[in-house]
Amino acid sequence: MWAMHDDWGWWMIFGWMWMIVFWGLIIWAVLVIVGRISAASHEEHAARALRILEERYARGEITREQFEQMRADLRSGPSARPT
Repeated sequence: MWAMHDDWGWWMIFGWMWMIVFWGLIIWAVLVIVGRISAASHEEHAARALRILEERYARGEITREQFEQMRADLRSGPSARPT
């Protein structure tokens, strides 16, 4: 009675689909986590660079114009800088 059909039929197709969904979710979660860690790291580096720039300006190592230009460069981010 339990073994009415000896083939896998639709269950095998649904099994493959669930496996693809499962691994897709795992990969998506890893990418989201890595992206957030990367963004947080970038923000920390940008804040540290701005503090160093402010210290250099306070010590008189750079002029106001240099400070303003460098601060604008830091705030614009790496995508706006020419390579």
